[in-house]
Amino acid sequence: MNQEKQSQPPRRMNPYVGLLLGLLIMLFLNGLIVPSFTGRQIKPADYGTFIAKVDSGLVKNVVIEKGQIYFSAQESGKEVDYQTGTIDDPELVDRLLQAKSPNKDGKIVFNQVIPQENSPLLNFVLTWVLPGLIFYLIWRQTGKALQARMGAGGNFMSFGKSGAKIYADSDVKTTFADVAGQDEAKDTLNEIVDFLHNPQKYADIGASLPKGALLVGPPGTGKTLIARAVAGEAKVPFFAISGSEFVQMFVGMGAAKVRDLFQQASEKAPCIIFIDEIDAIGKRRDTGLGGNDEREQTLNQLLTEMDGFDGRKGVVILAATNRPESLDKALLRPGRFDRRIQMELPDLEGRKAILAVHLKHVKCDQVNTDVVARATAGSSGAELANIVNEAALRAVRMGRDKVTTADLEESVETVIAGAQKKGKVISPSEKKTVSYHEIGHALVAALQSHSAPVHKITIVPRTSGALGYTMQVDKGEQVLMSRDDLFNRIATLTGGRAAEEVVLGSISTGASNDIEQATRLARAMVTRYGMSQKYDMMELETVNNAYLGDDTSLTCSAETAADVDREVLNIIKEAHQKACQLIAGHLDIMHEAAAYLLDKETISGEEFMAIVDKHTTGDSKDKEQK
Repeated sequence: MNQEKQSQPPRRMNPYVGLLLGLLIMLFLNGLIVPSFTGRQIKPADYGTFIAKVDSGLVKNVVIEKGQIYFSAQESGKEVDYQTGTIDDPELVDRLLQAKSPNKDGKIVFNQVIPQENSPLLNFVLTWVLPGLIFYLIWRQTGKALQARMGAGGNFMSFGKSGAKIYADSDVKTTFADVAGQDEAKDTLNEIVDFLHNPQKYADIGASLPKGALLVGPPGTGKTLIARAVAGEAKVPFFAISGSEFVQMFVGMGAAKVRDLFQQASEKAPCIIFIDEIDAIGKRRDTGLGGNDEREQTLNQLLTEMDGFDGRKGVVILAATNRPESLDKALLRPGRFDRRIQMELPDLEGRKAILAVHLKHVKCDQVNTDVVARATAGSSGAELANIVNEAALRAVRMGRDKVTTADLEESVETVIAGAQKKGKVISPSEKKTVSYHEIGHALVAALQSHSAPVHKITIVPRTSGALGYTMQVDKGEQVLMSRDDLFNRIATLTGGRAAEEVVLGSISTGASNDIEQATRLARAMVTRYGMSQKYDMMELETVNNAYLGDDTSLTCSAETAADVDREVLNIIKEAHQKACQLIAGHLDIMHEAAAYLLDKETISGEEFMAIVDKHTTGDSKDKEQK
């Protein structure tokens, strides 16, 4: 037992306990902790009570110390201690000399304690040196604790001042097999992977790797994912940092982070640096005076570092942005970001591949990915991943252990229009209006050529605010749209309002979203697509932020803009009149389909087309005549 005790290392005192003791000693030396006047209890009293007891001959001792008067008085055969504050009383000393006291000699014993002042050197140590030393020790111990916590067995660690997260080659598990729907981007990045694997093959011919590759595309298309996949395929360290992390409050801090990042990358070469949202520091520089701000200095340092390192060392810079039009031209010139890789929204086959990748991690029961892929035209990879997850959650809610095609179809509607609001109370008259409105959309779409088939009609309210909707799904992928396609789509959008006018004789607010979409399409036909006879192929509008909402701005005079509004109105009016004529000519279909929808609340495209087929003759199904 004794040997075991001797073999144990001596316990060290916690540094924070030592700091606390030092602080208490400092406060005591400065006089902030004052010892009590006496070991007995001291009662507070006012100055008048003190004078009255002095005049009554009851006071025995008086001590004046630091603005306080401590005195003891004889009361009921006992000695009681009191404390009161000092007052400017010049006659106090004479009063104490003349007063009587219970003491043997009949005089009051009084004195004043003279405070002992510290030397200037001790005051300097206590006021400046000791507090500074304490704060330094606290800062040092906190820094060591944070450094130990961040470097102890995590998936990443902070690297220097740059703040970048570095993933070791063994930590990056993502490969090109995890990326689907971006075959062209993968083919382009495969060359970078091959260079990192076999740099000598390129060095022998005198070729050098492109220093930077810019990943451009809408949000959710997998720019960060494919950058990690490049590192995973090449088996090299992966530095990841956001552009906003370079922007600091103090000028020069961002530039220092850039220098440190490239220094760390050079030491770890070959490696990959990934800067997400590079537009945060790479925006076009101000052409006016006084633009020497923090963001501009950071951009200048980034340009310098990209010029300064040797591409043959294997340091590859990947960057991602949704706003390439806002980047500085110097950042995009050859020798910096040499390649621009488009990460567009996936097509039909790409959506199928993305769904297959995400469904690998979910238990499925013969899922038809073709139906889901056609119903999600225009969706990004992130949205498709969300749809698969929503389907899995729905399967759990329904008490099943496998995902079905019905789960995926319902999750598509949940993502697009929100969850069902089955508890929302709608009056019978409003429900009838919604029913005719949605059948109006479906009937106009069914009676037109160049229109996507109706897939589903529902009048169940959704959390997005929609009281119902009509879903159309194209049979295949449509890349180009003709003028007839766009015009018929506008006519379909006006079909809901047309049904209310023709059948019910009144209109409601339910067409607000239809009006918004129809106006946007008609305006694009005139200003961007050159589908107006009056303006032919003249550009009247430019697109800003093509990947973030398609914001537009007119490039014409105010008079032309007013005339453009008239052209847009004419297109919408023409489409609206066409929808009214189609509905007026097929009221029997309207009434039967609306009643059926009102009873079932949700019907499929096949059920609706069965009603249409019953009232039409011939294979043409009463399509529009041109």
